[in-house]
Parts: sequence; structure tokens; C-alpha cells
Amino acid sequence: MFFSGRPLALSAWRRAGLAAGLAISLLGPELAVAKGPLPDSATVQLVDLPKEARHTARLIASGGPFPFYKDGTTFGNRERLLPLKPRGYYREYTVRTPASRDRGARRIVCGGNPPSTTESCFYTDDHYGSFRRIVQ
Repeated sequence: MFFSGRPLALSAWRRAGLAAGLAISLLGPELAVAKGPLPDSATVQLVDLPKEARHTARLIASGGPFPFYKDGTTFGNRERLLPLKPRGYYREYTVRTPASRDRGARRIVCGGNPPSTTESCFYTDDHYGSFRRIVQ
């Protein structure tokens, strides 16, 4: 349909741009932007992690064996919360969650090249929603 020679329907791209502009004007730019990379202050001491996470960290340091088939597989960092690195740099490991019937939400993600050499590890207890760098 046309009104005054112009289409009534907006394209999906234009609607998205208008929605983003509205969000920025209402919420401010800092609230409208998606989560950014991990801040340097987001750290956790290894000794402060749950005992299951400390156990997983020991398995990573010794090279396994790991209890879950997904342990040691590539973590894609699609959320872009960790420092940006080439694909294959990060590997994920399951941290057992007591009383969970599946792998649960807790993980340790380690980066290194080659994968057997870990340069830094990160802990998440909310299935990649947030990360903290593990420090000794």
C-alpha cells in the first residue's frame, strides 16, 4: 500500500535502526549497547571458586581425563565477552553442578595456543552470561 506515493511498511533494517535510536535516546548510550568484553577488574581467585571448579582446574592443568565429551572442545566466544582471539584459541570445560542432571551452567574456558598450553582461564556460573578471569 502507498500513502502519498510512499510505502507504508518500513523495511526491517529501517525498523531496527529506529528501535536502536529510540533505545539510545531513552536509556542513554551506555544502556543500549550490548555487553562488551571482560573488564580487567573481573577476576576471581582459584581458592574462592567452588570445589568442583577447583577440581576441573586441576584436570585442565594435568591434561585430563575429562568426564564430559564436550570438555576440551572449541569455545567460539560468540558472546564476545572474552578477549577476541582466533577461532580455536579457547576451549571449554564443564564444572559439575551438584544435583544437576545435565552439564549445568558452570564452565571454565581456557585460552592458549596450542590448546594444551593455557595462557588464561575464565570461570562462568551462568552459562556464558558473564566471565571472571581466574587468578592464582
